[in-house]
Amino acid sequence: MIVCSVNHIAKSFGGNIIFEDLSFEVHEGNRVGLVGRNGCGKTTLLKLLANQETVDGGVIHWKKGLKIGYLAQIPDYKDLTVKEVLKTAFDQLVETETKLQQIEVEMGQELTPTHLQRLMDQYGKLQDDFILNGGYEMDAQMDRVSHGLNIIELLDKPFSLLSGGEKTKVGLALSLLKKPELLLLDEPTNHLDLMAIEWLGTFLKEYTGTIILISHDRYFLDEVVTKVLDMEDGEIELYHTNFSGFVKEKEERLLREFQEYQEQQRKIKKMKEAIKRLRDWANRANPPSAALHKRATNMQRALDRIEKLDRPKLDVKKMAIDFEANDRSGKDVIKLEDVSKSFGNRTLFEKVNMLVQYKDRTAIVGENGTGKSTLLKMILGECESDQGFVKVGSNVKIGYLSQHVFHTIGDERVIDVFRSEVSVNEGEARHILARFLFYGSAVFRKVNQLSGGERMRLRLAQLMYQDINILILDEPTNHLDIDSCEVLEEALEQFNGTILAVSHDRYFLNKLFNKVYWLQDGTVYFFDGNYDWAKSKLSAVKVDHPIRTEKALLKKVEKPQTAAVSLTLADIEQKIEELEAQIHLLKQRMETGLDLEMLQKQFTELERLETEREQLYKQLDDVV
Repeated sequence: MIVCSVNHIAKSFGGNIIFEDLSFEVHEGNRVGLVGRNGCGKTTLLKLLANQETVDGGVIHWKKGLKIGYLAQIPDYKDLTVKEVLKTAFDQLVETETKLQQIEVEMGQELTPTHLQRLMDQYGKLQDDFILNGGYEMDAQMDRVSHGLNIIELLDKPFSLLSGGEKTKVGLALSLLKKPELLLLDEPTNHLDLMAIEWLGTFLKEYTGTIILISHDRYFLDEVVTKVLDMEDGEIELYHTNFSGFVKEKEERLLREFQEYQEQQRKIKKMKEAIKRLRDWANRANPPSAALHKRATNMQRALDRIEKLDRPKLDVKKMAIDFEANDRSGKDVIKLEDVSKSFGNRTLFEKVNMLVQYKDRTAIVGENGTGKSTLLKMILGECESDQGFVKVGSNVKIGYLSQHVFHTIGDERVIDVFRSEVSVNEGEARHILARFLFYGSAVFRKVNQLSGGERMRLRLAQLMYQDINILILDEPTNHLDIDSCEVLEEALEQFNGTILAVSHDRYFLNKLFNKVYWLQDGTVYFFDGNYDWAKSKLSAVKVDHPIRTEKALLKKVEKPQTAAVSLTLADIEQKIEELEAQIHLLKQRMETGLDLEMLQKQFTELERLETEREQLYKQLDDVV
């Protein structure tokens, strides 16, 4: 059954066309990921689907009586605690519960048999309705969602005193508890920690209704969605697959369309040459040949009737980032020894030991409120430890990217803020900012009018032109679209300095970081591996060493074992043969490649395979 049908809709703001002639259908039970670059109109489309805004053209049809859940601007529940706010999801059941309690009181009084029987009949009907709609499961559902989104500690707090991020999490919990038939989510993972994101992914996979969500979290999209709506250049395309499948299918479609475009261009060129030759022959004939002129005219008409294919955009404009450390730091970049921190009666962590060395790729992960950002502030000198010491090594030049970037800046212009930290003239500044997608008059916009993603791009532009050799990143992918995340990841991979980051983006963590400090229950656990490796080992470390100190845990470094460590001679030779075959196949693909970006990715993959082959040859020498 069709839940929502979008037919040729259009939307504009201030004379700027956001999109026009969009059409698609959403069917019952679909879990749809809405993806596209920042500013392409994803949030606007979600508001239209939620009936929060009206279309300028076209029409949207919803299933009759459809119950829609959309986390937009959260009402200010002035006199309610968080628990009372969550309970508003069950307003109908609470009303029924109140009636049941009133009838119970009334039945406890002296009544005539007729009156008592009437009350008992009424009570029975209400109780059946209460049970059927999950009345006795209200508290269990609230408890499940509150634990999953990690808002248990907020339940007894007044809602009006919560921060913006906390209110957003409570609003998300309220949306989930209402269980609408159509659930619309706009970046639901933005204020969640890793554990809450993983819980939400599991919850949404089991959700019985229809879901449309916007997210830049690639792992989350892969876990949850079964279809992808791709918005690009005012058009929309539906893919019947998860996010990874969508990336592959879109790439294949673009290459196929490019080949079709090239083939048509060759055909058009041949027809134009044939028309030119026919007319030339006709004019050179004595007398001029009417028959040849007619053939040329007929061919021109055929050419004019051909529906010309647009050239597919294989080179979508992306940020141009290239970090470089010109002056290296000492070997030990950052060192924390027996560091403890408390706020009032609450202890964040105790006896934390951490060592970040030159060219390390180190991540700090953990639930919200465990002290990840506090650790960064200590390293940056913005906060002091209660005990222990924090030491920044020799010749360390820090570039810091905050998740709340430029939040204190008011009416200053983009170009002025950029030049406040980068000494260049206005012309050079505009040229640099264009590389970060600030074109033309966009450089004169006020910073306080920029979106989160635009502010992040501006700060990245500053960092790229500063003298730094360590990047400290606090949730760097939070406001970036997927394309920008990929560009940032590629730039960080090439950075010849040190990187320390706090992030909840699992794809980002797994791709770039090979050392993880995990904050949990006031303790820091260290793992010499990526996020997936750390997660798989965390529970074992906690069970094996429930009362060991942080320093002792750091001495026992967990390290993932490579598959080749225990391989026999035959196994190594077979693996080398497989790698040789993969390398040969990849080289063949590179010879016929059309897309520059794809060729770059293939070249990176080739380097990885060749490095792995070299390692196996070394192991082969050891075995022999």
